[in-house]
Amino acid sequence: MNGRAALVLPGGGARGAYQVGVLKALAEILPGPETPFPIVTGISAGAINAGVVASRADNFADGADRLAHFWGNLRCEQVYRTGWLHNLKSGLHWLAAMTLGGLGVANPRSLFDNRPLGELLARELDTDGVERALACGALDALMITASGYATNRAVTFFQAADDDAGWQAPRRIGRPAAIDHRHLLASTALPLLFPAQRIGHEYYGDGGMRQTAPLKPALHRGADRLLIIGTRDEVPDPEPTVPASYPSLGDIGGHLLDVIFMDHITSDLDRLARINDMLASLPAGCAPPAGMRPVRHLLIRPSRDLRQIAEKHAHRVPASVRTLLRGIGAWGSGRMAGFVLFEAEFCRELIDLGYQDGLAAEDAVKALLD
Repeated sequence: MNGRAALVLPGGGARGAYQVGVLKALAEILPGPETPFPIVTGISAGAINAGVVASRADNFADGADRLAHFWGNLRCEQVYRTGWLHNLKSGLHWLAAMTLGGLGVANPRSLFDNRPLGELLARELDTDGVERALACGALDALMITASGYATNRAVTFFQAADDDAGWQAPRRIGRPAAIDHRHLLASTALPLLFPAQRIGHEYYGDGGMRQTAPLKPALHRGADRLLIIGTRDEVPDPEPTVPASYPSLGDIGGHLLDVIFMDHITSDLDRLARINDMLASLPAGCAPPAGMRPVRHLLIRPSRDLRQIAEKHAHRVPASVRTLLRGIGAWGSGRMAGFVLFEAEFCRELIDLGYQDGLAAEDAVKALLD
């Protein structure tokens, strides 16, 4: 495949488990054992999946199995602290900061404490595996995007098989780095929910906030085929037949996270389609503009509304977390629940759905990579 097929994994909170099911299906329908995607990019929850896939690039099926075990046994307490006392203190801290205007009270950094996730990723991410995959040629690059709060730009940290110096564009840069759990933790730091992660001299948050061109990292590495695994279906919501109630903070928050994780992908694919159409319309023998090439893509996305699945499992979120979110008006929406529902039963159902959707796309996948 000439090292130019890329796997693009956007975010989606706990909905990232859906990507794992698709990866399991891909491991079955594609020849192995090495990954068919030497370029792997990830944002937010997709960064976790990208890190594991890249660390097992010499055995793609093993990477998918490891992810299925990781997500299929996950609990909220392994991602953020769920104790009643901690969340009570967190709620009171926010209340005091807002009512006293910060007078005598340090401003809270986030609603939840995700140190358990940092410890989990430090144990689970095989950084040596990434280095081995690069050295043996199974992997060309692992690329993880986070948003810099000081510089207000999307920073793609990448570990590559060569001495690529990176790139720079308005509000976007690529920076070579030895990827470790801190980069994954930074990319998964959902705004307001989880604290920013410091790398070097800057604090970073969720990569989807600033990355308005999520396909750019893979294209920079020379990818001419992209397989993107989304975490949201594209069936439009029905028009309300009666006056809708005012949106809760949970509705608004979930809406914003949807924009962060999927709308940028859709916009970038629209731009890609226009460029492909332009290149196809060039007269025979006419060279394309410098730096442009046709790029094929396949977007696999949920065949069901993941919000409905989240609503079915929402009661599994620890009561202390539901109480805290309900207190600020951010609970009661399937849209919001899907981002914090790191519970095995929910994740397994998403893995099963992703597996079926991946198998259903077998012909399209093979056509893309043939």
